[in-house]
Amino acid sequence: MATPDPEPARIRLKRKEAGTRALLDDLLDGDEQQTLDFNALMQGLGRRAFGMLLLLATLPAFIPIPIGGVLSGPLVVLLAAQLLIGLRRPWLPGFIARRGPKRHTLARFERIVAPWLLRLERVVRPRLAGVLDHRVASAVTGLLLLVLGLLLSLPIPFTNYPLGGMILLFALALLERDGALMLVAWSVGIVTVATTGALSGGLISAMQSMLDRIF
Repeated sequence: MATPDPEPARIRLKRKEAGTRALLDDLLDGDEQQTLDFNALMQGLGRRAFGMLLLLATLPAFIPIPIGGVLSGPLVVLLAAQLLIGLRRPWLPGFIARRGPKRHTLARFERIVAPWLLRLERVVRPRLAGVLDHRVASAVTGLLLLVLGLLLSLPIPFTNYPLGGMILLFALALLERDGALMLVAWSVGIVTVATTGALSGGLISAMQSMLDRIF
Protein backbone atom coordinates (compact mmCIF):
# COMPACT_ATOMS: atom_id res chain seq x y z
CA MET A 1 0.00 0.00 0.00
CA ALA A 2 1.41 3.39 -1.05
CA THR A 3 2.42 5.81 1.69
CA PRO A 4 0.59 9.19 1.43
CA ASP A 5 2.86 12.01 0.32
CA PRO A 6 3.41 14.24 3.40
CA GLU A 7 4.54 17.22 1.31
CA PRO A 8 1.08 18.73 0.58
CA ALA A 9 0.21 18.46 4.28
CA ARG A 10 3.44 20.27 5.21
CA ILE A 11 2.70 22.99 2.65
CA ARG A 12 -0.83 23.45 4.02
CA LEU A 13 0.50 23.67 7.59
CA LYS A 14 3.19 26.17 6.54
CA ARG A 15 0.64 28.42 4.81
CA LYS A 16 -1.79 28.14 7.71
CA GLU A 17 0.85 29.45 10.13
CA ALA A 18 2.66 31.97 7.89
CA GLY A 19 2.30 35.71 8.37
CA THR A 20 1.02 38.02 5.64
CA ARG A 21 4.45 39.08 4.36
CA ALA A 22 5.62 35.45 4.29
CA LEU A 23 2.54 34.50 2.27
CA LEU A 24 3.19 37.32 -0.20
CA ASP A 25 6.85 36.30 -0.53
CA ASP A 26 5.73 32.73 -1.24
CA LEU A 27 3.34 33.93 -3.95
CA LEU A 28 6.04 36.07 -5.58
CA ASP A 29 8.41 33.11 -5.95
CA GLY A 30 8.25 32.16 -9.65
CA ASP A 31 7.73 33.50 -13.16
CA GLU A 32 6.61 37.12 -12.85
CA GLN A 33 4.40 36.77 -15.95
CA GLN A 34 2.49 33.81 -14.51
CA THR A 35 -1.17 34.37 -13.65
CA LEU A 36 -1.97 33.14 -10.14
CA ASP A 37 -5.03 30.91 -9.74
CA PHE A 38 -7.44 32.00 -6.98
CA ASN A 39 -8.26 28.38 -6.16
CA ALA A 40 -4.57 27.61 -5.57
CA LEU A 41 -4.16 30.76 -3.49
CA MET A 42 -6.88 29.64 -1.07
CA GLN A 43 -5.44 26.17 -0.45
CA GLY A 44 -4.41 25.49 3.13
CA LEU A 45 -5.59 28.85 4.49
CA GLY A 46 -8.87 27.81 6.11
CA ARG A 47 -10.86 30.86 7.28
CA ARG A 48 -7.84 33.01 6.50
CA ALA A 49 -8.78 32.56 2.83
CA PHE A 50 -11.23 35.45 3.17
CA GLY A 51 -8.33 37.67 4.18
CA MET A 52 -6.15 36.49 1.30
CA LEU A 53 -8.89 37.11 -1.27
CA LEU A 54 -9.68 40.55 0.17
CA LEU A 55 -5.96 41.37 0.05
CA LEU A 56 -5.82 40.43 -3.63
CA ALA A 57 -9.14 42.16 -4.35
CA THR A 58 -7.60 45.50 -3.36
CA LEU A 59 -4.80 45.17 -5.94
CA PRO A 60 -6.45 47.22 -8.72
CA ALA A 61 -7.34 50.00 -6.25
CA PHE A 62 -3.61 50.61 -5.67
CA ILE A 63 -2.72 50.64 -9.36
CA PRO A 64 -2.97 54.12 -10.96
CA ILE A 65 -5.67 53.25 -13.50
CA PRO A 66 -9.07 55.01 -13.73
CA ILE A 67 -11.09 51.79 -13.34
CA GLY A 68 -9.12 50.34 -10.40
CA GLY A 69 -11.99 50.70 -7.95
CA VAL A 70 -14.50 49.38 -10.49
CA LEU A 71 -12.42 46.18 -10.75
CA SER A 72 -11.84 45.80 -6.99
CA GLY A 73 -15.26 46.77 -5.69
CA PRO A 74 -17.44 43.92 -7.05
CA LEU A 75 -15.08 41.19 -5.75
CA VAL A 76 -15.02 42.87 -2.31
CA VAL A 77 -18.84 43.00 -2.37
CA LEU A 78 -19.02 39.29 -3.27
CA LEU A 79 -16.76 38.31 -0.36
CA ALA A 80 -18.50 40.72 2.01
CA ALA A 81 -21.90 39.18 1.24
CA GLN A 82 -20.53 35.73 2.11
CA LEU A 83 -19.22 36.99 5.46
CA LEU A 84 -22.55 38.70 6.07
CA ILE A 85 -24.53 35.47 5.62
CA GLY A 86 -22.04 33.46 7.68
CA LEU A 87 -20.14 31.30 5.16
CA ARG A 88 -17.08 29.75 6.79
CA ARG A 89 -15.14 29.38 3.52
CA PRO A 90 -15.16 31.79 0.58
CA TRP A 91 -16.75 30.77 -2.71
CA LEU A 92 -15.93 32.18 -6.13
CA PRO A 93 -17.64 31.53 -9.47
CA GLY A 94 -15.56 29.30 -11.74
CA PHE A 95 -14.72 32.04 -14.24
CA ILE A 96 -13.19 34.12 -11.41
CA ALA A 97 -11.68 31.25 -9.39
CA ARG A 98 -9.62 30.12 -12.38
CA ARG A 99 -8.11 33.57 -12.78
CA GLY A 100 -6.05 35.87 -10.60
CA PRO A 101 -3.36 38.56 -10.67
CA LYS A 102 -0.04 38.21 -12.46
CA ARG A 103 2.99 37.95 -10.21
CA HIS A 104 4.47 41.24 -11.47
CA THR A 105 1.23 43.04 -10.49
CA LEU A 106 1.37 41.44 -7.05
CA ALA A 107 5.04 42.48 -6.74
CA ARG A 108 4.12 46.12 -7.47
CA PHE A 109 1.39 45.96 -4.83
CA GLU A 110 3.80 44.36 -2.33
CA ARG A 111 6.25 47.25 -2.78
CA ILE A 112 3.48 49.72 -1.93
CA VAL A 113 2.21 47.97 1.21
CA ALA A 114 5.50 46.47 2.51
CA PRO A 115 6.40 49.47 4.74
CA TRP A 116 2.98 49.31 6.42
CA LEU A 117 3.16 45.55 6.82
CA LEU A 118 6.54 45.88 8.52
CA ARG A 119 5.06 48.25 11.10
CA LEU A 120 1.89 46.22 11.63
CA GLU A 121 3.72 42.91 12.06
CA ARG A 122 5.32 44.28 15.22
CA VAL A 123 1.95 44.55 16.94
CA VAL A 124 -0.45 42.10 15.26
CA ARG A 125 -0.91 38.58 16.58
CA PRO A 126 -3.67 35.97 16.89
CA ARG A 127 -6.10 37.14 19.61
CA LEU A 128 -9.80 37.79 20.37
CA ALA A 129 -10.95 35.05 17.99
CA GLY A 130 -14.59 35.76 18.84
CA VAL A 131 -14.38 39.09 17.00
CA LEU A 132 -13.46 37.13 13.87
CA ASP A 133 -15.55 33.96 14.17
CA HIS A 134 -18.73 34.82 16.08
CA ARG A 135 -21.75 34.88 13.78
CA VAL A 136 -22.78 38.42 14.70
CA ALA A 137 -19.19 39.71 14.49
CA SER A 138 -18.79 38.14 11.05
CA ALA A 139 -22.01 39.84 9.95
CA VAL A 140 -20.71 43.24 11.15
CA THR A 141 -17.48 42.69 9.20
CA GLY A 142 -19.44 41.66 6.13
CA LEU A 143 -21.80 44.64 6.34
CA LEU A 144 -18.97 47.18 6.63
CA LEU A 145 -17.02 45.54 3.81
CA LEU A 146 -20.17 45.49 1.67
CA VAL A 147 -20.58 49.26 2.02
CA LEU A 148 -16.85 49.88 1.46
CA GLY A 149 -16.91 47.66 -1.63
CA LEU A 150 -19.91 49.52 -3.04
CA LEU A 151 -18.23 52.88 -2.40
CA LEU A 152 -15.04 51.60 -4.04
CA SER A 153 -17.06 50.59 -7.11
CA LEU A 154 -18.34 54.15 -7.58
CA PRO A 155 -16.33 56.65 -9.63
CA ILE A 156 -15.75 58.99 -6.67
CA PRO A 157 -12.51 60.97 -7.20
CA PHE A 158 -9.51 60.40 -4.92
CA THR A 159 -11.12 57.56 -2.92
CA ASN A 160 -9.39 54.45 -4.32
CA TYR A 161 -6.37 54.63 -2.01
CA PRO A 162 -8.19 55.41 1.27
CA LEU A 163 -10.95 52.86 0.60
CA GLY A 164 -8.46 50.27 -0.61
CA GLY A 165 -6.34 50.88 2.49
CA MET A 166 -9.39 50.46 4.69
CA ILE A 167 -10.30 47.12 3.07
CA LEU A 168 -6.66 46.08 3.41
CA LEU A 169 -6.94 46.60 7.18
CA PHE A 170 -9.87 44.14 7.29
CA ALA A 171 -7.88 41.71 5.14
CA LEU A 172 -4.88 41.82 7.48
CA ALA A 173 -7.08 41.29 10.55
CA LEU A 174 -8.53 38.15 8.93
CA LEU A 175 -5.15 36.92 7.67
CA GLU A 176 -3.36 37.45 10.96
CA ARG A 177 -6.35 36.23 13.03
CA ASP A 178 -6.19 39.44 15.06
CA GLY A 179 -9.52 40.37 16.63
CA ALA A 180 -8.09 43.54 18.18
CA LEU A 181 -7.05 44.77 14.73
CA MET A 182 -10.55 43.93 13.48
CA LEU A 183 -12.04 46.17 16.18
CA VAL A 184 -9.81 48.96 14.91
CA ALA A 185 -10.95 48.17 11.35
CA TRP A 186 -14.59 48.39 12.42
CA SER A 187 -14.04 51.78 14.05
CA VAL A 188 -12.08 53.25 11.15
CA GLY A 189 -14.50 51.64 8.68
CA ILE A 190 -17.51 53.36 10.25
CA VAL A 191 -15.70 56.71 10.17
CA THR A 192 -14.58 56.11 6.56
CA VAL A 193 -18.08 55.20 5.40
CA ALA A 194 -19.59 58.26 7.10
CA THR A 195 -16.90 60.61 5.79
CA THR A 196 -16.95 59.25 2.23
CA GLY A 197 -20.74 59.36 2.19
CA ALA A 198 -20.75 62.99 3.36
CA LEU A 199 -18.06 64.02 0.87
CA SER A 200 -19.71 62.25 -2.05
CA GLY A 201 -23.08 63.74 -1.10
CA GLY A 202 -21.51 67.21 -0.97
CA LEU A 203 -19.82 66.62 -4.33
CA ILE A 204 -23.09 65.52 -5.94
CA SER A 205 -24.90 68.58 -4.53
CA ALA A 206 -22.15 70.89 -5.83
CA MET A 207 -22.33 69.32 -9.29
CA GLN A 208 -26.12 69.65 -9.32
CA SER A 209 -25.87 73.34 -8.35
CA MET A 210 -23.30 73.91 -11.09
CA LEU A 211 -25.54 72.23 -13.69
CA ASP A 212 -28.54 74.29 -12.51
CA ARG A 213 -26.54 77.49 -13.06
CA ILE A 214 -25.43 76.40 -16.51
CA PHE A 215 -28.82 75.22 -17.71
